[in-house]
Amino acid sequence: MSVISRKRSLLLPILLIGLLLTVFTGCGKSGGQSMKPGTYEGEAEGMNGPLKVSVKVSEDKIEDIEILSSEETGALTEEVFRQLREGIIGQQGLTCDAVSGASTTTEAYIQAVSDAVVKAGATLKNFKAVKLSLDDGVRIDRTDFDVIVVGAGGAGYSAAITAAENGADVLMLEKMAVTGGNTLISGSAIAAPGNDLQKKEGIEDSADQLYEDILKGGDNKNDPELVRVLADGALPAYEWLRDDLGVKFEDHLLFFGGHSVKRSPVPLGGSGEETIRKMRAKAASLGITVYTGTKATALVKDDAGKVSKVEAEHGGEQHVFTAKKGIVLATGGFGSNLEMRKKYDPSMDEKILSTDSVGTTGDGIQMAEMLGADLVDMQYIQTYPTCHPDTGRLLYVGDVRLMGRGILVNKEGNRFVEELERRDVISKATADQTGGCSYLFWDEDAMKDSKVGSIYKNEYNSLLKAGVLHKADSIEEVAEAAGVDPAQLQKTVDRFNGFAKAGVDEDFHYEKRKPPVAFTEGPYYIMRSKPAVHHTMGGIRINAEAQVLDKDGKPIQGLYAAGETTGHIHGTNRLGSVAIADIVVFGRIAGKGASE
Repeated sequence: MSVISRKRSLLLPILLIGLLLTVFTGCGKSGGQSMKPGTYEGEAEGMNGPLKVSVKVSEDKIEDIEILSSEETGALTEEVFRQLREGIIGQQGLTCDAVSGASTTTEAYIQAVSDAVVKAGATLKNFKAVKLSLDDGVRIDRTDFDVIVVGAGGAGYSAAITAAENGADVLMLEKMAVTGGNTLISGSAIAAPGNDLQKKEGIEDSADQLYEDILKGGDNKNDPELVRVLADGALPAYEWLRDDLGVKFEDHLLFFGGHSVKRSPVPLGGSGEETIRKMRAKAASLGITVYTGTKATALVKDDAGKVSKVEAEHGGEQHVFTAKKGIVLATGGFGSNLEMRKKYDPSMDEKILSTDSVGTTGDGIQMAEMLGADLVDMQYIQTYPTCHPDTGRLLYVGDVRLMGRGILVNKEGNRFVEELERRDVISKATADQTGGCSYLFWDEDAMKDSKVGSIYKNEYNSLLKAGVLHKADSIEEVAEAAGVDPAQLQKTVDRFNGFAKAGVDEDFHYEKRKPPVAFTEGPYYIMRSKPAVHHTMGGIRINAEAQVLDKDGKPIQGLYAAGETTGHIHGTNRLGSVAIADIVVFGRIAGKGASE
């Protein structure tokens, strides 16, 4: 389920499988109290601002819940709110206690509904406690399919859609309560050489150029054959998303570190929500069965040695699913599995946060290994350089940097790294600075040109509120607010502006940067950030047909894999936006192979 060009927690982390909310029931007769029938409004503070609901009640029953206003927008939030609404009305629960694995947004919804019901005359402490699962609505009524895809992120959807279009009866198993994986919480930009936006800007690019960039970016530790397949398939992958699935893209490109040219289109809204919405819709139109809250635990071979069954758990019950044709593993990496991280790279310990979904725990990798699959490059774990210093979530307001319109300074006010360098280079340089932090500085012109303040409005407001981002009319004021040396920052800005006038960055001489753009009038902005675990380059070894290979390099019959659950594609370091190309290219190859 993990992938991704740049993963982020959009509005809330994806809920853990079997997320249990302790709720209270027993309105009216069973609770020893009654409510005054009518419609009441409730409010609570969410992740990005107030969440307001309207709750309709009878004397002893919650009849309906409607969102009046919320800053917690997005495909993930909408699905969670839907499930919570159905669960609360169905179970007649109305407050939350000791939430395990839930987010501020989920708690806010429950609290807002509780606020409304209290206004109706209810007394919460008199209510009886029951358990409510977000997956109560999922019923396992079939176990035999042509193809089973384990993991419903971007790679899983790409595989499942392709298999279904190839005539297969497809099942997707997803352990989380909501589909989408890391693709949903990513920026979802895709590296696509020779795309339409490049042509409009007069940028020359090719699959060969992307191929060389990926190999160089991974320090030539990648498998050239897999990289060749990826590079050749990247543009068709983008066109498949755009033309076949109907994914809409913004009218600009991002320039990620390590790429030789600007080549990455961004989905509408700058996030994976657009991509996953369209994937969900396509899967539904094809009749693909999706069981959420269903955790795969083991793969089973038949007497002929073919992998044909998946053992899984749902709602405390064990199930065995059979695939007549093939099985695809698309369960993502292991960025949220602390023990696995420390096993393969002891430096990636609990001191380092993660951008990943909480479900990114290496399940598919472990299941494949138990079956005899070969693992490769497990020691290569990437951090993203500019993440929330307290939560680890990726900060998309910082995309101003990827447009060449910001500089990274340390607490002392000095630049210390080229802002368009590779992720690993920036992360390592940041770790050496005071407090292990960087401070991204930009001006109002950059804010307007990049549109990050409007595209990521909710994130922008929440960062200002949390004191992670500061805005002021002068460089001195914004530096003091952020705790950066004001005098030295002014000198650094003046020096950079001199580079802009001369047309060359004399501090780093980065050959891929366009001539620097000078900083002009305020307001000015500074955002504090730290590196966080973002992508695990290692995983299951596959061949060019996405078949899982054993330790002798032979295909394991009936088993395919795609996405971050695989290894040896990105080498030591993944370039930004190449992961989305990876999941679509190899997801489609895996889906086609499994369905045949």
